[in-house]
Amino acid sequence: GIRDYKVTGVQTCALPICLGLAMAVLCGLTFSRQVQERLEGWKQDRLPLLPLASANSLPPFAGLVLGVTLFIGGSLQVFGFAAGAALLVSLLLSLLTAGAMWAQLERLMTQVQEGSFRAVDFDNFDQFF
Repeated sequence: GIRDYKVTGVQTCALPICLGLAMAVLCGLTFSRQVQERLEGWKQDRLPLLPLASANSLPPFAGLVLGVTLFIGGSLQVFGFAAGAALLVSLLLSLLTAGAMWAQLERLMTQVQEGSFRAVDFDNFDQFF
């Protein structure tokens, strides 16, 4: 963050934390809505669910990852991490989490499209034993 003799480290971390949170929430909601619309299109007209990567879905997903990276990076700076190290660690965590989430979402959409998806009833634990 920007350093000034009157400004504490916590205050300079507030901008990436707030900006990252706002970006992650807005882009996450946009991405979620796009996935919901794709599922609705599949239910109504059997439009293909995959490939998930498209010109419409990649920008909000990338914005989500960038927002989470800024949020985590700013938060790590509050705990004393240097700015570069905080952003590097947060980028690594964000990319690993985003990759796992993307793979899981594609796997679920494949199951839905093939008709092999089963909903889990968490009120009935007998199915797990």
